[in-house]
Amino acid sequence: MSSSYQHDVLVLGSGAAGLTAALGMARAGLRVAVICKRDLNEGSTWWAQGGIAAVIDEADTVEDHIADTLVAGAGLCREEAVRFTVENSRAAVEWLVEQGVEFDRGAGGGFHLTREGGHGHRRIIHSADATGRAVSETLTSRALAEPNIQIYTHRVGIDLIMRDDRCEGAYVLNQKSGSVDVFQARFTVLATGGASKVYLYTSNPDGATGDGIAMAWRAGCRVSNLEFNQFHPTCLYHPKAKSFLITEAIRGEGGVLLLPDGERFMQRYDPRGELAPRDIVARAIDHEMKRLGIDCVYLDISHKSPDFLLEHFPTVKARCLELGIDITRDPIPVVPAAHYTCGGVMVDFEGRTDVANLYAIGETSCTGLHGANRMASNSLLECLVYGQAAARSIIARFPQSSEPQPARAWDESQVVDSDEDVVISHNWDELRRFMWDFVGIVRTTKRLQRALNRAQLLKQEIAEYYSNYRVTNDLLELRSLAVVAELIIRSALARKESRGLHFTLDYPELEPVARDTILVPPGFRGEGHGPTGFADGGERAVVQQL
Repeated sequence: MSSSYQHDVLVLGSGAAGLTAALGMARAGLRVAVICKRDLNEGSTWWAQGGIAAVIDEADTVEDHIADTLVAGAGLCREEAVRFTVENSRAAVEWLVEQGVEFDRGAGGGFHLTREGGHGHRRIIHSADATGRAVSETLTSRALAEPNIQIYTHRVGIDLIMRDDRCEGAYVLNQKSGSVDVFQARFTVLATGGASKVYLYTSNPDGATGDGIAMAWRAGCRVSNLEFNQFHPTCLYHPKAKSFLITEAIRGEGGVLLLPDGERFMQRYDPRGELAPRDIVARAIDHEMKRLGIDCVYLDISHKSPDFLLEHFPTVKARCLELGIDITRDPIPVVPAAHYTCGGVMVDFEGRTDVANLYAIGETSCTGLHGANRMASNSLLECLVYGQAAARSIIARFPQSSEPQPARAWDESQVVDSDEDVVISHNWDELRRFMWDFVGIVRTTKRLQRALNRAQLLKQEIAEYYSNYRVTNDLLELRSLAVVAELIIRSALARKESRGLHFTLDYPELEPVARDTILVPPGFRGEGHGPTGFADGGERAVVQQL
């Protein structure tokens, strides 16, 4: 039996971005519904090991953090977005401390700061090697205790409810009952994370299927820079590891990358060696694996003392020991894996999208902060800064907003239960494999065109399936992945250069002008609220109308 729910604000996603926004709005008196795809603490925030980049040390400066981010972004960052984020970094960390997050302290009592690839200073505040877990647990406990927040678990968004070009909520599948419920609200916030599950190998949890990006696209929002998929260089290579991430902080603390014969190789690719930005390290590992025909390379931190490793990397140490790897003595086998979606739904500094009353924050969005390559530990910072910005914006606009009109119930009169689930599992595997093979770390135009042909055929098959059978979580995730896969491929085909995370053998050089890739959905109705500097044409953007 379907149900209808009415709230002031609907937040889809319960990670750092979604809960930061939800807490801000609830404490201002708004009634907030938070939709969680699985159990709480099962999203990407929980698994973030490294930390949060922030200007805290007296020897560091906002200008230095901005400069490092711009370099890592390979000329494509929006400097206004970078400055906005970095200038709010200290306040974001102070807010987390107020919520109860316990960060590691140094000998003098101040925060212990580590350094990661691309950063010129130690500016990564962390909670051992499980910062995301500390943030997630704290924000979750605060949200559960907040009377104005209602959390709905095991639910997944299907499509946004649109009326007169305005978003009024979403249709949501209750995974336990199978019913499709109506969640209506004056404002809707997409905080569903990224889409790295579109690839065969990923560090992300199973729910990272690009649902928010796909829903926003179908509702009429532009997307930008989706060709920039960050591959984390060092995921644990082991049949039982299930894509366990080996934090970049290990390289920041002196870990070295080795070939099977014990030879270091990163100095051949970049003078910064293991501290080069992630795209360079991932391509170097990919090249060595293909050159030598090896399954993995090795990350060695065994020269550090056992006490140091236990203090700084207890999560990595424990997980490796479970698999028979003692990091105090053994190098860790690692491979690159899809890790972060740098592009996404175009938003402004408040998180507003092209659709009225619809916001996107966190990895779902494209703010301009990351450019062509996300710098380590800027992502949790972005979640906090833009989560708070979206909350302030909605609070300010709420008095002028109106209650949504009752939406139609979900119509299942023309569909039946599926007896063809093998189609979903087959298409799921095929999509993720051709994305890995043809749209991975190194690309060519021919491979991309082959991938686009397959993506379009799959979309047709999925659309036919969707129209005939009752929706399930697996079907909805596959539907989202197919949409996002095509958007990634089209974005990659539109970029006739190699920049940051997008490397193509057919266009190995940089173009003289850095341009954003903007895809415009069919029937696009207006210029929207694209971030400052995101142009609709001209020198700063390559725009493709679909």
